[in-house]
Amino acid sequence: MVTQRELDGSYERCRSLNMRFGKSYYYSTFLLPQAMRRHIHALYGFCRYADDIVDDLGDVPISDRESALGAFVGRFFTDVKVGFSNDPILMAVVDTVLRFEIDLDLFSKFAESMRLDFSKFRYETYEDLLTYMEGSAAVIGEMTLPVLEPSSKYARKPARDLGFAFQLTNFLRDVSEDLQRGRIYIPLEDIEQFKAMSAFETRRSDFEFRELMQFEIARNREIYEQSRLGDRFLPPRSAACVAGARELYSGILEEIELVNFDVFGSRVSVAPWKKFRVAIGAIVG
Repeated sequence: MVTQRELDGSYERCRSLNMRFGKSYYYSTFLLPQAMRRHIHALYGFCRYADDIVDDLGDVPISDRESALGAFVGRFFTDVKVGFSNDPILMAVVDTVLRFEIDLDLFSKFAESMRLDFSKFRYETYEDLLTYMEGSAAVIGEMTLPVLEPSSKYARKPARDLGFAFQLTNFLRDVSEDLQRGRIYIPLEDIEQFKAMSAFETRRSDFEFRELMQFEIARNREIYEQSRLGDRFLPPRSAACVAGARELYSGILEEIELVNFDVFGSRVSVAPWKKFRVAIGAIVG
């Protein structure tokens, strides 16, 4: 079995992952009660660790990454069945999943999308991209929902929408990083419509690319707006957390606009003072 000290240490590792790699999400969790906050960190830790296996193992061959991902996910399901884990990350994840009875099918779908990153590097249509994001984004919204204690089943779709919106923002911000990994997540039909492929080939922003980005940002903002419909089904502090995360992450779109859509240069981010302002705004209203 796991001691309370070991379990607390696992939650702390997940919190550190969240603080280091997901600052916008991390700042918004301060709007939650402390007892609730750690479970959001745990779910982030699971997703982040799996994503790191896929993307951040340097020159490790794809076959080895696939094996590592399979081992991590397999251990997760085994540990949930047993009822506890001795893994430094999974310890907190398993505790959270069992405590809130989170649907394990969500984790299966997430793992399926992570595996796609080993073999699929382009998406022809927006519908194709949505299929991928079902597992990489929408299910994450669903995973976190039980922790936030919604009052109605109608909170589910807005939670999924927010997952989609966050992921789309990542894709727009990380065009350059994804190209370095050989991937393009912006639908090819959109790139063709705006005749913007040359920007991806030269990695330089041009008129066509800026037009494409304006289109994608407008669609992204519509999904953020749809996600607002779920706030009324959440307790006040949960709603404040979700509102804060939404404002912080959608703020990345404004930063992209401020650099005239040139995401091939330095990575855009929301300034710390803006994060503080948004957090205060979410608390007061």
